[in-house]
Amino acid sequence: MITLWGRLNSHNVKKVAWLLEYAGIAHVRHDIGGKFGYTDAYLAMNPNRLIPTIEDGDFSLYESNAILRYLAARYAPALWPDDLQARASADRWMDWQFSFADAQRDAFFQNVRLTPDQRDPAAIARSAERAGKQMQILDAALAHSPWLSGASFGIADIPMGTYAHTFFSLPIERPDVPHVAAWYARLQDLPGYRSNVMIPLT
Repeated sequence: MITLWGRLNSHNVKKVAWLLEYAGIAHVRHDIGGKFGYTDAYLAMNPNRLIPTIEDGDFSLYESNAILRYLAARYAPALWPDDLQARASADRWMDWQFSFADAQRDAFFQNVRLTPDQRDPAAIARSAERAGKQMQILDAALAHSPWLSGASFGIADIPMGTYAHTFFSLPIERPDVPHVAAWYARLQDLPGYRSNVMIPLT
């Protein structure tokens, strides 16, 4: 059984929790990080003071996208194709997600983690504009394929699928991205998405 360490209101933990439920992988999750703090035992596995970390028997692993690749390769190979070009394409979108996270960070943090009197409207607007431009890139890609992974859902859809919910939930200005919106609607029908990703932003 997989042990997942991390609080579920973390985007990076949501990714892993969603894959685990989607693929039907037996697991247990323990809250850690943020208001839950860190234990010495956890920091022995992950000295970065970040989440998530998984344990699979005597093997432990941190870095969320590395965890996704490991879990798919070992337990859900249909999510990560053997074809090297298809796999490289999936890797591209998984890595691209980090630039989107950087773009959206201020809009998320200011709106979710700060009180209204602490917020900087200009910082929120700049972040929303950057995130919107990134989403237009994603929209162009999804105009030619129903999934970032190609003809079927796969590992490439998980990182940005997690951030898509935040993008559409934040009270920000958004450009018209119809293909992203349709993809987001399809994600909501997948096992594990609503229970692990579509939770209140906190």
